[in-house]
Amino acid sequence: MIIDAHCHVWPDHIAPQVLAQRPAGLDPRHDGTLDGLRRTMDEAGIDLAMTLAVATVAKNVARTNEFIGGVDRSRFIPFGTVHPDLPVAANIASLRDNGIGGVKLHPLFQGLSLADPAVHEILHGLAAEGIVVITHAGAGGDAQANDRGAPHHLRTIIDTVPGLKLIACHFGGYHRLDEAEQAVLGTDVHLETSWPPTLRGLDADRVREIIARHGASRIIYGSDWPMSDPATEIAAVRALGLPPADEEAILGGNLARLLGIAPLAHD
Repeated sequence: MIIDAHCHVWPDHIAPQVLAQRPAGLDPRHDGTLDGLRRTMDEAGIDLAMTLAVATVAKNVARTNEFIGGVDRSRFIPFGTVHPDLPVAANIASLRDNGIGGVKLHPLFQGLSLADPAVHEILHGLAAEGIVVITHAGAGGDAQANDRGAPHHLRTIIDTVPGLKLIACHFGGYHRLDEAEQAVLGTDVHLETSWPPTLRGLDADRVREIIARHGASRIIYGSDWPMSDPATEIAAVRALGLPPADEEAILGGNLARLLGIAPLAHD
């Protein structure tokens, strides 16, 4: 089973507007729609994908969660949104009302900091509800934006929010990998593999060393669709030459276990 942990989607009429802005300075490889993602998954042999939704302002949390909560659950795993300008109870109620069991945080686009006590309060609430959190980590914007997602903030969260099921994108530090290795390797956080525009941009020996040090059981494949191409990223993982059991776990088994997903019939 292959599960992609990192797929951004928007309603059909919004996706072109968002992608025209070249998020994080990247050129999109795909169209950002649910139908486009389904086609990509079929072409790449992906069974399931986490569909990530992000509200940049508090007033859009409700309608964003309504959209993502309505995805086809046979192919998509909805990860909704929260915002520190809303009370914790209101954020959790919006997720619960739409049957959403996961949240995406994005320090670059939401203007939130992983060091903000209001964000930590939300994380405590999510941990208590058993809601899985995936967050951008590292650079990708201006200096202030980069600091909001700095890897050392992840370590504070790991140490102070017990029970939180946390996935850190980009090995815990996009273009801040030295800091991520210092801050998060060896912790209980799950590290996700995307590195747009492609994982092949990282030295393969370094990637193998990170996996060995952190433990293959806590590494999760993600593409960062539509900014990267999933088939290319799956090939990059396979090109690492990992033991077959580790490769299988990274491409889907670890995430299935974290999310409580049973193996598919053809597995």
